[in-house]
Amino acid sequence: MRQAAKLHRIETGGRGFYEFTAALADFVRSERMSAGLLTAFCRHTSASLLIQENADPSVLADLEAVFARLAPEGAGYAHDTEGPDDMPAHIRAALTQTQLSIPVIGGALALGTWQGVYLFEHRRRPHRREIALHVIGE
Repeated sequence: MRQAAKLHRIETGGRGFYEFTAALADFVRSERMSAGLLTAFCRHTSASLLIQENADPSVLADLEAVFARLAPEGAGYAHDTEGPDDMPAHIRAALTQTQLSIPVIGGALALGTWQGVYLFEHRRRPHRREIALHVIGE
């Protein structure tokens, strides 16, 4: 059994979805693991990770619209230290995930045909996000 880890950085342009499936696949391929488990962990409290459809962009647009209704700006939150999008960003992160586990089978991520892995940026301004990657297997 072997393991490897690295930090992957994603520069965001503000709120939205940033697919990084290819970077995960490259990491697994570079470690030459034929079977195992990849973990991706978002090191932030105002961004999260999603596995979602990557074929039809309207899926992501609809998700963004739903989250805008679930965690709107200007709803009278006590926490607004970093601006009106701060607390909604924390709520969005709490409702999604900061860690994903993806099986590695046959040297590749065992994602479905239409699945992609996304950083979901919840803040309006650009950020530099870090995702900790860890793969264990053989």
